[in-house]
Amino acid sequence: MPAFARAAKVVKFDLSNNRLIPNAMEPRAAIAEHDAASGEYTLYTTTQNPHVIRLLLGAFVLHVPEHKLRVVAPDVGGGFGSKIYPYAEEATCAWAAPRIGRPIKWTADRSESFMSDAHGRDHESHTELALDKDGRFLGLRVSTKANLGAYLSTFGSCVPTYLYATLLAGVYTTPAIYCEVRAVFTNTVPVDAYRGAGRPEATYLLERLVDVAARETGIDRVEIRRRNLIPATAFPYQTPVALQYDSGNYQATLDQALKSADWAGFAARKADAKKSGKLRGIGVSTYLEACGIAPSNIAGMLGARAGLYEVANVRVHPTGSVTILTGAHSHGQGHETTFAQVVADRFGIPLDQIEIQHGDTGKIPFGMGTYGSRSLAVGGTALVKAMDKIVAKGKKIAAHLLEASEADIEFKDGKFAVAGTDRAKTFGEVAFTAYVPHNYPLETLEPGLDETAFYDPKNFTFQI
Repeated sequence: MPAFARAAKVVKFDLSNNRLIPNAMEPRAAIAEHDAASGEYTLYTTTQNPHVIRLLLGAFVLHVPEHKLRVVAPDVGGGFGSKIYPYAEEATCAWAAPRIGRPIKWTADRSESFMSDAHGRDHESHTELALDKDGRFLGLRVSTKANLGAYLSTFGSCVPTYLYATLLAGVYTTPAIYCEVRAVFTNTVPVDAYRGAGRPEATYLLERLVDVAARETGIDRVEIRRRNLIPATAFPYQTPVALQYDSGNYQATLDQALKSADWAGFAARKADAKKSGKLRGIGVSTYLEACGIAPSNIAGMLGARAGLYEVANVRVHPTGSVTILTGAHSHGQGHETTFAQVVADRFGIPLDQIEIQHGDTGKIPFGMGTYGSRSLAVGGTALVKAMDKIVAKGKKIAAHLLEASEADIEFKDGKFAVAGTDRAKTFGEVAFTAYVPHNYPLETLEPGLDETAFYDPKNFTFQI
């Protein structure tokens, strides 16, 4: 890499990112049943991703079409990534149910979970950072061995590549970055996504390396970071590792963090602690994470074999109550409240008129589940887009009822009103008209008020 040839200083560092074991509040469990008359399977399982379980289990294990397999994910008891992918126990239960002729139930105990649930991390990395005479980063080289365990888990190879190497720019203007990842199999538990999945590994490596660079160059560890931060005027900023950051003000964020932590007063606090026989330390780290896991085109470009959109179906009933079917899955995050609040705010209806359904492939359109901080960023946006379709159709219905131009109809606080007048129809009245179309523009609109939207972001959301 030319950056290293012209560097005033090259810093090298070897790093181990140790293996971690997920430990959900409730271990995994599954119940499978088979209807001999219809040939249909039903699998109740603690998964974050019921549609993907149905796809993989039906196509590669049971060899049945998707309409013959229903996957239901009820209360899951926490996941943090470890319950995204299919496991052998789910497949075994579903395979055995028709052979035994009765439902099969399996529940892991805590020790089984430690030995069977996919683990996280487990990287061995060699890193090199090239700097000029002023401590500005010129180039970064990373060589990582990623332990995938004894067997390839569903997203095992994506995590140390697609979700790791693409975050090695961090918040810095490093102009050249090279990353080599070698995945190895060992006689250990398989490794897959867990708690950030690749992004924390990248940040840990990068920030440790920057601290080493600060020590070896004699530059203050805050100052060396400040010199290399992407300036606020550079956005949108294209990194050397595929991603483009849309916005940011890292200098202001760093200043606020230093102020909130009273960084300047640390020396005095350290001295006071020492008088009491206590040793006080302080550290600094930047952090940038690609959240809202998507987009499909970037995932495909980098080799991931999955679409990463999300879906929402909004069903407005004749009385104006609403059922939301979301492809996102709630396993402790409180989506039932959050999504209902979004709907209540948009439609101007009470929360008790809103039902949120998720986690059942027999009801929900094909969705991609919940992981990677994507629920509101991707699933929530799909929901908003579906609601926008409802409002657009509602305006057409209201315009007909009020004998006004559609362009003059405004929707606010649960009412479709003619702008500048007190003439209005409530959300419930418009919904009732959609299902009882006695006075309805049938020549231009179908009856009913039921809309679906898919959302595939053009980029990640970036969190610092």
